[in-house]
Amino acid sequence: MEKLVITGKTPLKGEVTISGAKNAAVAILPATLLIDGVCTIENLPNISDVKKSCEILEGLGAKITWNTKNEITIDTRNINKTEASEELTSKFRASYYIIGSMLGRTGKISVGMPGGCQLGARPIDQHIKGFEALGAKVEVGQGKISASAEKLVGTSIYMDVVSVGATINVMFAAIGAEGTTVIENAAMEPEIVNVASFLINMGAKIRGAGTKRIEIEGKCPLDEGVIEVFPDRIESGTYIIIGALLGNNLKIKGIIREHIESLLIKLKEIGVHYEIDGDTLTISKCEHIKPTYIKTLAFPGFPTDLQQPITTLLTQANGRSIIEETIYENRFKNTVELNKMGADTKVLSIHKLEVNGPTKLNGMDVTATDLRGGASLLIAALIAEGKTNIDNSEYILRGYGDVINKLKNVGAKIEITE
Repeated sequence: MEKLVITGKTPLKGEVTISGAKNAAVAILPATLLIDGVCTIENLPNISDVKKSCEILEGLGAKITWNTKNEITIDTRNINKTEASEELTSKFRASYYIIGSMLGRTGKISVGMPGGCQLGARPIDQHIKGFEALGAKVEVGQGKISASAEKLVGTSIYMDVVSVGATINVMFAAIGAEGTTVIENAAMEPEIVNVASFLINMGAKIRGAGTKRIEIEGKCPLDEGVIEVFPDRIESGTYIIIGALLGNNLKIKGIIREHIESLLIKLKEIGVHYEIDGDTLTISKCEHIKPTYIKTLAFPGFPTDLQQPITTLLTQANGRSIIEETIYENRFKNTVELNKMGADTKVLSIHKLEVNGPTKLNGMDVTATDLRGGASLLIAALIAEGKTNIDNSEYILRGYGDVINKLKNVGAKIEITE
């Protein structure tokens, strides 16, 4: 078991370059299954979820060549299985994209129940609803999901809950359906646009990605494609939050302002100053942070994936802040560990958190409870007095590419040990 060891209170100066988006990469990789050919994916993040996705594809018969650390070529001409490794697919949630892409390609697939961070109930009923509306038969039981269809037929599908995963997954299946599929109340996250751009590059006819209504014309001939993964907006936001606490003209390169506008507006509101020049944001430590109210929402609202990181920032605000989490009902587990370090947080209800500050944080032995909860502890360790040991650090490595080297290069004292 690996753990991160961080000695805090070190100002950070230099430049951090943002990696490709995790949530786009883990969907773009399965998208390659929709063609019988060769694709190239650039700017892949160096994270464990990408490596697991590649292992799953190889298990189905894909041939993967790493051209560089962040670029691969995938040859899907010899896909010869319709059952993905249950051991691998059960380890992370985004493995469910295999279902939509293989339905679109072969009309048959079986995978293990998707795993990942335990953030409460995270049903895949909207995925199943979409597959069944297109004509697939879906069976769930004994730790796996099986889906099959003699023929998929385009239809109109209304998402009862806005879901990035379901929107992308149904889009994949619709690529293999006869006729036109319309997804209403679709999610609008940038990652969906990135995935749709890849499919369009290969010849798919998709209109409306990034809006509430997406149209997919099925059975269009697809050819080989190339795509660059967008910079990760959650990683961008995490480093910006770090910069607001420890930055000394810290430069964060690779941001797309439109993707993180809700965070930037909130930071200005609480007194954090920054400058943006093209794709680079420069930020220094904010000495007087104001308390605030934050409510997580689907894009373009404040992202749930930045709720836990910004909680750590608000432990240093002058007063009482309230965070309302509307996406997941079990996303305050990290506060138990933050409070061990000296934070003053109180869970008011399943969806509401109180954060009182400013509080002095001290280095402690803590445990990451999930990916973004781990990020909140990493931020806390960077501003804490003394040394912090973070167990379950594999959670953090799932979503932040080269995080140790990136932080060390700007002055952080951070190591990974067994």
